[in-house]
Amino acid sequence: KADLQQPIDISIPLEPGDNKVNCFYAPPVEIWPVVAGDFVGSTEEGGLLNFKNVKLNPHGNGTHTECVGHIAKEKYTINRCLKQFHQIAKLVTIEPKVLSNGDRIIFWEQLEKVVSASEVSALIVRTLPNDTSKLSRNYSGINPPYFHFDTIRYLVECGVDHLLTDLPSVDKEQDGGRLLAHKAFWLYPRNVRHWATITELIYVPEEVKDGMYLLNMQITSLELDASPSKPVIYRIQE
Repeated sequence: KADLQQPIDISIPLEPGDNKVNCFYAPPVEIWPVVAGDFVGSTEEGGLLNFKNVKLNPHGNGTHTECVGHIAKEKYTINRCLKQFHQIAKLVTIEPKVLSNGDRIIFWEQLEKVVSASEVSALIVRTLPNDTSKLSRNYSGINPPYFHFDTIRYLVECGVDHLLTDLPSVDKEQDGGRLLAHKAFWLYPRNVRHWATITELIYVPEEVKDGMYLLNMQITSLELDASPSKPVIYRIQE
């Protein structure tokens, strides 16, 4: 059982401004009113109502959920791939290991200790350190932590179809185009898991404890490889 009156929103709001969360050098979110003759779609500017345009990059501006269309030559869209919106999810907290070259990586040995085969279909990975700066951090050009592709292979073997992380990508920021973690998760191109999703740039507050949750995945019906998303979790009552 889960109390649907106690939602825990683990998404990062999309807002305009240069000091908002950003990665891969994406331009910031823009929101502006429609102007047509005497009509202005902004009550702040004297209009009768708000009627505004939005310009954003799903992958670079905030919490988003992506499908295999992110890396595939074939057309897959998140609206067509994601059909199950509720999952039993496990929240785990991991501190990436620091290598001698400065890379911070999540290895399969770390997740092997907290995730077992056929345990859950969705996994939420919160990384350490974890603080509110993640709500406005610019990840571009800083080589953020990432998952080793063997870690992703392990999760696929465990039956994880939906991976959620507070990192900007499961792969290294500059990896020469190999995208090994993405390809391992979707088993692309040989045996494509078109139903599986990756959600990046979430934020799980410190007070939310590791454990089992009911996950509700909310996306917009975009015929695109990714959509801004709003994952919401609910504590499961044992």
